[in-house]
Amino acid sequence: MSKRGRRNRKSDQGDARVRKFLEEVNLNAAGIDIGASRHWVAVPPDRTGDIVRSFGVHTRDLNRLADWLDACCVDTVAMESTGVYWIPLYEILESRGFEVVLANAQHVKNVPGRKTDVLDCQWIQQLHTYGLLRGSFRPSEEIVALRSLLRHRQKLLQGCAAHIQRMQKTLVLMNLQLPRVLTDITGVTGMAIIRDIVAGQTDPTVLARHRDKRCNASEQQFIEAMTGHYRAEQVFLLRQHLEMYDYHRTKIAECDLEIERQLADLQGRCDPPEQPLPPRRRRRSSTNEPDFDIRSPLHKMCSGVDLTQVPGIAPLGALTLIAELGTDMSRWPSARHFTSWLTLAPHNKVSGGKRLSSKTQPSANRAAAVFRMAAMANSRSDNAIGSYYRRLAFRIGTPKAITATARKLAVIVYSMLKHGTPYDPLAASAHPRKLAERRLRSITKTAAQLGYRLVPDPDSPATASAVS
Repeated sequence: MSKRGRRNRKSDQGDARVRKFLEEVNLNAAGIDIGASRHWVAVPPDRTGDIVRSFGVHTRDLNRLADWLDACCVDTVAMESTGVYWIPLYEILESRGFEVVLANAQHVKNVPGRKTDVLDCQWIQQLHTYGLLRGSFRPSEEIVALRSLLRHRQKLLQGCAAHIQRMQKTLVLMNLQLPRVLTDITGVTGMAIIRDIVAGQTDPTVLARHRDKRCNASEQQFIEAMTGHYRAEQVFLLRQHLEMYDYHRTKIAECDLEIERQLADLQGRCDPPEQPLPPRRRRRSSTNEPDFDIRSPLHKMCSGVDLTQVPGIAPLGALTLIAELGTDMSRWPSARHFTSWLTLAPHNKVSGGKRLSSKTQPSANRAAAVFRMAAMANSRSDNAIGSYYRRLAFRIGTPKAITATARKLAVIVYSMLKHGTPYDPLAASAHPRKLAERRLRSITKTAAQLGYRLVPDPDSPATASAVS
């Protein structure tokens, strides 16, 4: 026998040894290859009839698919998260009592083995039988509805921002330097001037009368900024962008009403919390936040926990977190699992006992984006979170400091929701004092090694604060 033949024989023996340790975990498992026009389904080989069938994507076809799985005594189903085509089938199978595992397509792709378009469903069924697939996180049906509304609202806000940029571009093309004298052209003064221009007013003196007395720019500066070339086609474009901006704002208001109704329905199913709602932290209001009260229903849904007490998390940010995560933290066994799912934990790659890389994985997780924004909001704050961020930014750089601070905030939120404990600012404020004590011990030790002894200055304010 040739060397190559002996090598292949040894390889086959090694594979056989590995297969001995593979145990069939899910005996009644099925695999589904999701497609835009057809779904391919595979059941265990010991079932009668065809073990692979193809079904359409209409509701009647999906019900027939569920009936066939029921006839084959299948109790758990695995499928890939392909686009949005999996959602109708997932909801039907879940309502019929099947345990549905939504596997990440990237994870299925990375598992080695023979895989073709025809055998996709059988490959998924085989992996699921041996328990090699992990289900992706999907919140409850009520939270999914709230999540859909919040994500749609975010798309509308992005549409508003796009038309604001186009209005600014149109003004610059007419050499109307309104952004130079106003920080926000969508404020009271800016919108009044834009609507006057669209109505046909081109006199800079008349336009400057809309200036609010709180504007830093003078009336003469407004007149100079509003002196330009009022071209007819650009005024037409400005009118179009303004109408689209108003349309998006109208749809955002309608979406806010639906979100408020959904929140009222969700909080009606919760028991009244024992702890009262704490007073709101001092912060500037944002024009992008809904007009209705967010904190009260969230406080009731979270069993008396107010996420807005965490530094950097605004009411809209807290609502986004609940819409993306839900309130049941038992889906993640520990805070490490939670931060890993958020892709805020280091992704260590170790080979031969050597760490090759520890970069965090790229992700579009919306909850992680909220935590990162909260971390950036604390960059100049006078609290423990801000102090932690600045120390890391000085030592390892701003990007890594944002990720590390976002992870710390995620651990705080996880603990609050899982254990029902409110945020304690007194415990957080004790962190700088502990840091100062640790620095003092280090300096004292260094001075002793050099033959010196530190003596406190009684007239120093730092000594007085340390004593108190």
